[in-house]
Amino acid sequence: MKISVFGLGYVGCVSAACLAGRGHQVIGVDVNPVKVGLVRGGRAPVVEERIGELTEQVVRSGALRATDDVAEAIAHSEISLICVGTPSAPNGSLSTAYLERVTEQIGAALKDKVDRHTVVFRSTMLPGTCLELLVPILEKASGLTAGVGFGVAVNPEFLREGTSVKDFFEPPKTVIGEIDPPSGDAVAALYEGLPGDVFRVPIPVAEMAKYADNAFHGLKIGFANELGAICHALGLDSHRVMDVFLADRKLNISPAYLRPGFAFGGSCLPKDLRGLVHAAHRADVSVPILAHVLPSNEEHLRRAFELVARTGKRKVGLFGLSFKPGTDDLRESPLVELAERLLGKGYDLRIYDANVSLSRLMGANREYIESRLPHLGQLLAGSVAEVLEHADVCLVGSTDPSVLGALPHGGKHILIDLVRLPDADVRRTEQGYVGLAW
Repeated sequence: MKISVFGLGYVGCVSAACLAGRGHQVIGVDVNPVKVGLVRGGRAPVVEERIGELTEQVVRSGALRATDDVAEAIAHSEISLICVGTPSAPNGSLSTAYLERVTEQIGAALKDKVDRHTVVFRSTMLPGTCLELLVPILEKASGLTAGVGFGVAVNPEFLREGTSVKDFFEPPKTVIGEIDPPSGDAVAALYEGLPGDVFRVPIPVAEMAKYADNAFHGLKIGFANELGAICHALGLDSHRVMDVFLADRKLNISPAYLRPGFAFGGSCLPKDLRGLVHAAHRADVSVPILAHVLPSNEEHLRRAFELVARTGKRKVGLFGLSFKPGTDDLRESPLVELAERLLGKGYDLRIYDANVSLSRLMGANREYIESRLPHLGQLLAGSVAEVLEHADVCLVGSTDPSVLGALPHGGKHILIDLVRLPDADVRRTEQGYVGLAW
């Protein structure tokens, strides 16, 4: 394919050289004459393992050249990758000045194109940037319509400094946000034959994917460092602790706990987090990430309460009460906390949980619920139908088949989904359905 790559910084020069190395014809474009001159001379503008040799090789073979002429690059390519910087402003907001400038230049150059051209944004940008800001700029400058006169896609990069060439040829995944299938097809062709799953998704999903990755990477590093600080203060070898932690591929290093849902609870997580943070404080170790996990969880629970409050309705039904489906463990269940808040604010509440029977509760479990919901017996309903008959607003915190099979569609009830129901994608189009975090 004939490709133009705009921005010859870190991502741009690596992408350009690697694509040329795969047999494509690539034109690198940059406003900086020094970068253009380096590439023309077969030298990479950045220091990175393998990039120097690869750049020299593809320039010598004629597969890669560089220019500062936008119109020339567009005229001699069928797809353009935009790799310009999106630096942070002092307040943390995203600066799109470079993106807007190059997008306008590309749009103007598209006026003279006869064949369909696909514009691919590889720069990191927040959801909405492409469709709400950049596509209108392209359409205004070109006089064409996106998806008709030209293609648009978002293709975030997942290149780590130091191993970027290796990461390009051995990607963990390829993400393609497409405005239409032909745009996605053009991008997919660039990486055909490379390993890893390919995700063809709506453009805003592709924009957010990079932020999800980097936020989690930062969280992991911060978590490991805070745990290390606690271990050090307690005289432990943190790496020995983490060796044990990392060996668990079922829960610790896995998709487990990484699906948005309701707040966590139970007899372990809240207690152990409080204990660990307390131990850190006693050892005079500051752990801001760990110290804010429980407040973050509390905020998520508050969101659920606010969804009920916004309805203006007073009769509420709650499906599910135990900490985990299939059990009757109520200790520190977030659903118990939610029920307590609703009662405290005067809501008329009925609860159904097939596994919770007041007569069977015992020990610490019974003591806990008697201290939080002393009148639970008056709140528990004997069936799903009884709750539906009572409520105007239904909170679904259970995936019990008896509940799922009885939930109405688009009826008189407002349905607040705390668990992401199996048919959530269908229900999202129905009046009265509200998802907690989706």
